[in-house]
Amino acid sequence: MSKVRSAAEAVAQIRDGAVVAVNSSSGLLCPDAVLEALGKRFAAEGAPRDITTIHPIAAGDMFGTKGVDHIALPGLISRIIGGSYPSGPTNAEPPLIWQRILAEDVAAWNFPSGIVFDMLREGAAQRPGVLTKVGMDTFVDPALEGGAMNASARKSPMVQRVEFNGETWLHFPPLRPDVAIIRATTADEKGNLTFEQEGATLGAMEMALAARNCGGIVIAQVKRVAAQGTLRPHDVHVPGILVDFIVEAPDQLQTTATAYDPAISGELFRPLHTFRTPEYNVSKVIARRVAQELRAGWAVNIGFGISANVPRILIEEGLHGAVTWVIEQGPVGGVPLLDFKFGCASNAEAFVASPHLFTYFQAGGFDCSLLSFLEIGSDGSVNVSRLSSTPHRTAGAGGFVDITSRARKIVFSGNFNAGAKMRLENEKLVIDKEGKVAKIVPKVDQVSFSGQRAVSQGQDVTYVTERCVIRLTADGLVVTEIAPGLDLERDVLRQAASPLAVSPGLKLMDAALFLDQPMGLRL
Repeated sequence: MSKVRSAAEAVAQIRDGAVVAVNSSSGLLCPDAVLEALGKRFAAEGAPRDITTIHPIAAGDMFGTKGVDHIALPGLISRIIGGSYPSGPTNAEPPLIWQRILAEDVAAWNFPSGIVFDMLREGAAQRPGVLTKVGMDTFVDPALEGGAMNASARKSPMVQRVEFNGETWLHFPPLRPDVAIIRATTADEKGNLTFEQEGATLGAMEMALAARNCGGIVIAQVKRVAAQGTLRPHDVHVPGILVDFIVEAPDQLQTTATAYDPAISGELFRPLHTFRTPEYNVSKVIARRVAQELRAGWAVNIGFGISANVPRILIEEGLHGAVTWVIEQGPVGGVPLLDFKFGCASNAEAFVASPHLFTYFQAGGFDCSLLSFLEIGSDGSVNVSRLSSTPHRTAGAGGFVDITSRARKIVFSGNFNAGAKMRLENEKLVIDKEGKVAKIVPKVDQVSFSGQRAVSQGQDVTYVTERCVIRLTADGLVVTEIAPGLDLERDVLRQAASPLAVSPGLKLMDAALFLDQPMGLRL
């Protein structure tokens, strides 16, 4: 009997109070047609009610893939557990899910993306939960916020500090979904799934296993259906024995605003000259200085923000391939993409299941991570996950906490303060107008990364801005380099809202960073 159903028929199987896991990363692999059908069912029938949704990485965004907002309706979702959430411009209307969270209509938690995948794997194996040090001393720790995003969530704590084998750990409970909603490119009539036109698989297998082993159902949205027995077994990433319903969605986007790009799925390799090099501006100076921290042969994780341009710096410098980029969504190698396609890579060497990469990150198996910051605290702590004034401006922690928990070397990057007007002139940085919002503060709004824990673990931590380079030491933050053309006291120390120490060996940042030509980078 065929497993193909309409989206409406598939979501009709979801009952009141169900726990529903969704495999997505913004628009990448988002099963948008199924989520839309679920929202329409609730609008018409008032069912299902009070479901819990699980999103290791956000489903949808603010730029064309509605995702979780299809089901962010009063009465439909009562609890949400997310590694990240849709985010976008400050001046845009907040996504519906954020409106519901802020109104206390939905109890919401933000846990590290890798830990959410781990919680699903624990549920799949019928084990008692995750014991980990990932998240210790950050907002995920119950000693701080326990990952709760609002008062509704704080009423039902989910994370505990526990003692085991003489050590203190964080315990996250197993997640046992009643429904998994996943997406692929092709399904055969038995439900075997292939991902040949996708930029990742994320945690499709883990979600399907969790739902199946917990007595639930798996709904797979696909672009097309093939005859039984026609898919190559090595291409099947989720076997049909785990899939209950197949929903055809021929118009599904490969990722936000991208119908189909064969380079994203590794079906075509783009010539290097087709990748846009960064515009000559202050952000490029920062990305160049970040690149100087790298060494040939390293495996380097990269995050959203200014550091996402570092691979383009290496291309411009003739050094593509000198390091291997690793992205939490699954691509290894190649060129990480920007804007709506972030999380994908062209010319990748491999696509690895996201939960496996998070295991790699959590144990510090890689060489370096390049990440952004919103705020830096006086103790070196970093906030990337919350802006109280405009919560939807940030996506939450995502994989940031997993990645930084044991990373041997971390390079954070960003502008020294917010709102400054600056330009590059004669190999120097010129500040025409100072910013009004300090980013180096006495205490961060939310601890996404603990500076004190990093020091105790011996992690190598650097903060790169357009004005200076700062290192984290046992004595706190120390300015080690300053941009040419700046006055240390006026342009750096006075613009921080928290005192900065200055290295006795303070030096100028490399003048080549500030030129409108390749800088002759060597790794």
